[in-house]
Amino acid sequence: MKNKKSILAWVLALVAVCAFFLALYLSNKPKAEAGTKAYTLEVVDNEGQSKVYTGKTDAEFLRGVMDELAAKGDFSYEGTEGAYGLMIETVNGVTADYAKDGAYWAIYVNDEYGMYGADAQPVTDGDAFKLVYEGASAQ
Repeated sequence: MKNKKSILAWVLALVAVCAFFLALYLSNKPKAEAGTKAYTLEVVDNEGQSKVYTGKTDAEFLRGVMDELAAKGDFSYEGTEGAYGLMIETVNGVTADYAKDGAYWAIYVNDEYGMYGADAQPVTDGDAFKLVYEGASAQ
């Protein structure tokens, strides 16, 4: 009987720790900004070539901006949905294959390395985003 109480105590402690970390995550996750916002999105490909897109959006997260640009036809992206959201694999026809050569598409926000993926990166007025091909083939 003592063994069962000990196991129950450990399970309850584990649940409490998980609840604490969930609450911590929810209180610190990025907050979306409603309303129209101006943005700049620069794409730097594997050859160092840059293309800049500017506009206004009501999208709350970067992926929404990317979807809007793709709908206009001058921008394209593809990726894989995973546990952490969209993993960007191809931008404007340039594919980064991490398994092959360590290349990936990095997200920068206001010249700082992004801490979130496209699905979770909030858009605020005046943000400057960059999608940069990084890896073995990048110049």
